[in-house]
Amino acid sequence: MESLFTILHVIMAIMNFSGANETCTLQGESAYPQLFKEGDIIVGGIFPFHSAWESPDLSYLDKPHLLKCWSLDFRAFQYSQSLIFAIEEINNSSLLLPGVSLGYTIYDTCSSILMGIKVAMALINGNEQTDFSKSCSKPAQVQAIMGETYSSASMAVAKSVGPFSIPIISHYSTCTCLSDKQKYPSFLRTIPSDYYQSRALAEMVKYFGWTWIGAIRRDDDYGNSGMAAFTEVAEQLGICLEYSLPFYKTYSQEKILRIIQEIKSSTSRVIVGFLDDWDLEVLLPMFSEHNVTGYQWVGTEAWISDPVLVAQDEHNILQGAIGLSIPQNTVTGLKDFIMDIYPLKKAGSAIFTEFWEALFTCKYKTQNDTEDVQVCTGKEKLSDIKNTFTDMSQMPIFANVYKGVYAVAHTLHNVLGCTQTCPTKKQPDPLTFLEHLKRVHFKTKDGEEVYFDNNGDPAAKYEIINWQTSREQKHEFVTVGFYDSTFPAQNRLTINMASFVWAQNSNQVPVSVCSESCPPGTRKAVQKGKPACCFDCIPCAEGEISNVTDSIKCEQCDEDYWSNPHRDECVKKEIEYLSYEETMGILLMSVSIIGAFMTVIIAIIFFIHKYTPIVKANNSELSFLLLFSLGLCFLCSLTFIGQPSGWSCVLRHTVFGITFVLCISCVLGKTIVVLMAFRATLPGSNVMKWFGPPQQRLSVLAFTLIQVVICIFWLIMSPPFPFKNLKRYKEKIILECHLGSAVGFWAVLGYIGLLALLCFVLAFLARKLPDNFNEAKFITFSMLIFCAVWITFIPAYVSSPGKFTVAVEIFAILASSFGLLFCIFFPKCYIIILRPEKNTKKQIMGKIIV
Repeated sequence: MESLFTILHVIMAIMNFSGANETCTLQGESAYPQLFKEGDIIVGGIFPFHSAWESPDLSYLDKPHLLKCWSLDFRAFQYSQSLIFAIEEINNSSLLLPGVSLGYTIYDTCSSILMGIKVAMALINGNEQTDFSKSCSKPAQVQAIMGETYSSASMAVAKSVGPFSIPIISHYSTCTCLSDKQKYPSFLRTIPSDYYQSRALAEMVKYFGWTWIGAIRRDDDYGNSGMAAFTEVAEQLGICLEYSLPFYKTYSQEKILRIIQEIKSSTSRVIVGFLDDWDLEVLLPMFSEHNVTGYQWVGTEAWISDPVLVAQDEHNILQGAIGLSIPQNTVTGLKDFIMDIYPLKKAGSAIFTEFWEALFTCKYKTQNDTEDVQVCTGKEKLSDIKNTFTDMSQMPIFANVYKGVYAVAHTLHNVLGCTQTCPTKKQPDPLTFLEHLKRVHFKTKDGEEVYFDNNGDPAAKYEIINWQTSREQKHEFVTVGFYDSTFPAQNRLTINMASFVWAQNSNQVPVSVCSESCPPGTRKAVQKGKPACCFDCIPCAEGEISNVTDSIKCEQCDEDYWSNPHRDECVKKEIEYLSYEETMGILLMSVSIIGAFMTVIIAIIFFIHKYTPIVKANNSELSFLLLFSLGLCFLCSLTFIGQPSGWSCVLRHTVFGITFVLCISCVLGKTIVVLMAFRATLPGSNVMKWFGPPQQRLSVLAFTLIQVVICIFWLIMSPPFPFKNLKRYKEKIILECHLGSAVGFWAVLGYIGLLALLCFVLAFLARKLPDNFNEAKFITFSMLIFCAVWITFIPAYVSSPGKFTVAVEIFAILASSFGLLFCIFFPKCYIIILRPEKNTKKQIMGKIIV
């Protein structure tokens, strides 16, 4: 910063040297102040005392004269009174700038940008018409300039005086663009920037759920810049503008009618007005004429609390409007000072006459007056009238002028090094003063903090105002909330919903959306060719949910969860396995137990009758071993029922494989015994000695050990394990036993099938033995059933879904087991129990003896 000061001082020194021999001459006509007071240091002011002017002659044949202004604006006089009050208060203070008097020079801009630039230059350079020998680099005549009121004028003035480092402090210019210190290095303001107002308006619109709105903006820097900032924030918050229409008070009727037509043809019910009170004074009669009513208006501080506008809104077009207003604050003594109009006469008698005539609607009599008008007596009283000047609703803006003057005074106090008294009355260097002014921080006598941020803006604080009509049909501005930019983002906006009255005196918040909100369970899909706020609601796909309103996408549920029917919640997937509690599980368990019980009964019968010929003739040892293995086959099916676990998965497949091999080995042994017994009855045959009981036991053990070895290898390589099958069904989890090594599983089944096939072939070869040795036929039939069951099992096992896969496997085990039990043992039990007369050696050996 110090290096910047040094560079600027060098540049100014060069300019002083180059202009040392030049003289300054004022070009054109002089502009004279409306209000003036001498002082050691002068504070300038530029306010629009008139709201209109007559266009000058620009024929270039004559020298153009100053603008001829008309239509007094009483607000400018109130601003001037605020400036004068602050200076008088400072001059009478012994604590601030002791020994230094402040003066003021206040000009009228006639609401003209060109005139604003001209009077700003007059404040800096002076009004002398004559040449003088002083260098043109003389100090500015004012220390700072208070004004301008409107943003466009402030931009022009700030850009003109910026190179001279003369501070310009505005009380009412809110355009965001003025925060650009590259373009406007000396501009400061005591009113918040539209950057915060635009953001506050967008947040407020979002708060009420209005996502589809229209907008009308003032067609100048204030309106265009403010609406651009609002649109940017609105888009971030998911708000869409159906239209954004420019307007200026000089627009033709044809243009205004197009605006009205656009509004009436729209579907949005909320209008954001980035306008000022003058714009709405033009629009309201047109809206009333064309019945543009029933809309919810959202306004800026430029018009939302204007009582004049309320009085003109005869058809309640703006009824229920809400918007932002500068917070109400008081400056002790300011209201009384403004109402005391005689300081104006003392400061500027020329304009005072015009002011008095406009204020009291009278005219001072002159010799040339022939009109029959009320004559001013000079003794009229403010208490007898009610107009804009007597309205104090703009007190926060008056306070802004007051704070600006005090900011200048406090900065001077610091720069001049004042303590008990100020050691010098010399006007400080503009650049030095400006840099100190940017860093000033003080409290007013009423306790309000005043300071500027890096952009020369104050902290943004707003009241939220609602237009309401009382029971006495009087319009009221009701404060219904607050916005404070110094708070964290989530706490800036505070609204009391119970206090609102909406458009057309409704108690319900208006609805303004392009599409109704998408409920939970759906997502938004933007309609082709339309803004993002126009959308269709698409139901979430299976397995996806949205649990908030207006979700832009559906979230995938975790793999253990699934969407509920409404698609708004992920619920735990249904877990499916063949349990003992369900009907199918109970049925299969019952059949398994019945089969095992029948096996035990048959074993008991055989044990009781073990010495009878039919038991002895059918190899009782293998029969008991077969019954034991069949009992295990029936019971092993129980391991397939229930929730799979590590031990049950290993047990069900290995026990099943080993017990079935043991069973088939016994059947195979019995088949070989039958064949050998038949061969042994032939003359000279001694084959039975090669397949006696020891060999039978050994063969059964050998066949079974092979299966045991296969199972051991299976368990070593990749054993079965519990597994959540998430792929077969999306909406539920199948708990099953993963095979681990598929090779091991099919090797176990293949070995069983190989033994069953061998047994079937041998039994088939023995089918023509004598009838008394018909066990071979029964074995053949049982093996036929066994093989048929397991051949059909394979495709059924592969294609069955979920728990039915296990059910098919259990059914195959039970069916093949019952087939062996019925075919091999039931005929014998029939003879033992019901036909004991046939259970004799003679009956068994009869055919052979014959």
